[in-house]
Amino acid sequence: MDEDSGMFRVPQTMGSVLCCRCGIPMAPNAANMCVKCLRSEVDITEGLQKHVTIMYCPECECYLQPPKTWIKAQLESKELLTFCIKRLKNLNKVKLVHAEFVWTEPHSKRIKVKLRVQKEVLNGVILEQAYVVEYVVQDQMCESCSRVQANPDQWVASVQLRQHVSHRRTFFYIEQVILKHDAAARAIKIKQMDHGIDFFFSNRSHGVKFVEFIGKVSPIKSRHDKQLVSHDPKSNSYNYKYTFSVEICPICREDLICLPPRVAVKLGNLGPLVLCTKVTNSIVLLDPVTLRDTFMDAEQYWRTPFKALLSSRQLVEYIVLDVEPVSPEVNTGSSKYGLADFQVARMSDFGRNDNIFTVRAHLGHLLNPGDRALGYDLYGANSNDSELDKYTGLNIPEVVLVKKSYDQEQRRRRGKNRQWKLKTLNMEVDDTARGRVDEEKLIEEFEKFTFDVEEDKDLRSNMSLYKKKDYQPSETASMTDGEDVPRVPLEELLEELGLSDDGEGMSE
Repeated sequence: MDEDSGMFRVPQTMGSVLCCRCGIPMAPNAANMCVKCLRSEVDITEGLQKHVTIMYCPECECYLQPPKTWIKAQLESKELLTFCIKRLKNLNKVKLVHAEFVWTEPHSKRIKVKLRVQKEVLNGVILEQAYVVEYVVQDQMCESCSRVQANPDQWVASVQLRQHVSHRRTFFYIEQVILKHDAAARAIKIKQMDHGIDFFFSNRSHGVKFVEFIGKVSPIKSRHDKQLVSHDPKSNSYNYKYTFSVEICPICREDLICLPPRVAVKLGNLGPLVLCTKVTNSIVLLDPVTLRDTFMDAEQYWRTPFKALLSSRQLVEYIVLDVEPVSPEVNTGSSKYGLADFQVARMSDFGRNDNIFTVRAHLGHLLNPGDRALGYDLYGANSNDSELDKYTGLNIPEVVLVKKSYDQEQRRRRGKNRQWKLKTLNMEVDDTARGRVDEEKLIEEFEKFTFDVEEDKDLRSNMSLYKKKDYQPSETASMTDGEDVPRVPLEELLEELGLSDDGEGMSE
């Protein structure tokens, strides 16, 4: 009885019938045959491709999608699976239910895909069957790679990165960001110049994409030109070479800047003496006396460009004699600052004279009496900045502290037995007189860059650091090195793949 309606309902049971071929009991269907007999009678995969040949470029790791499109895909990726399925003909005669890769040796030049399909057979019975498609991979260079192999200097687009400063810290950082995101994978040649790096591409679109990537990393301005190489009047075809000139903003992290009066007013009367604390696609400026900060994007900067008053190469070491906090710690974006009054003395004058400077700075959360700090000596500096002369009655501080200083001998000692390394781009060095690079200066600047990587966690977040395979911790070094010296945590390091030895870091 149905309790809701009060009606009597007969319970229904599913009966079974005998297969008309083998006679085993089975659930009834329109063909009155079991699944095994149906598969022996009908093959729904008949007429479907089971062997396909695909073209693969070993240089750029792309697959040919006829007629002329090359698709980049990794082994056993979704992109490769989609590409393999689209290469099958007559697959629309059946319904695709599932597809997956069957493992093969990476060097076997074979890709196997297992497909499960359905089709209606014999009086409306739906039959499901699985089969394996084998793809034979044949090597064939794409047009751009074959042109590069024939003549490596036959580039179509070149991107010239330049920054008019006296150091290469920005290029070391950009190089690591490029390596992390594999942004220069399409470059056929990379050349290291005196004031920058040149990237050469075999396609204009690759150069445009690379310039857009650099614009997301650093404030830049760019212009492009083209030169006619050849012209066929019969087919009305033209061949050009394109050059993209990219200038990177000369403002770097830790630079001391005197803002022009117009810029200072637009930024809410900030400064005018400010520090650059961070550079991405925008510039972060901080007033160390008031802890006010602001952002300037590339468009704002290049509308009214300015230069640094003093750069990080002109930092002077001081010793902190006394600290008097002025305000509690303040979180400014991803950084934390504390305003305090300091009494400092130059390390070169310490013990020789009684020159003591009183300065207000943003390092109250970090410095204690007895610590060392790096700062700009405006008391003894001979500055001829034109923007500084535009301010009348400006109270210029004698010292502007920038950051905490650590024992350089301990850092050099630890650097020799560092547990991590950075990879570098495979660059050719320009040996001409105009573009010659000083190797000793380059190694020294790279070592200073590694110190910055150890100090700044935000800087490390945009790059990949790798463990050294041959690293062996030294007990003597760990006993002599101070605990106050910054280091990179082990959990931030990546394991390096052992497929190739290209791109070893300069830190080894």
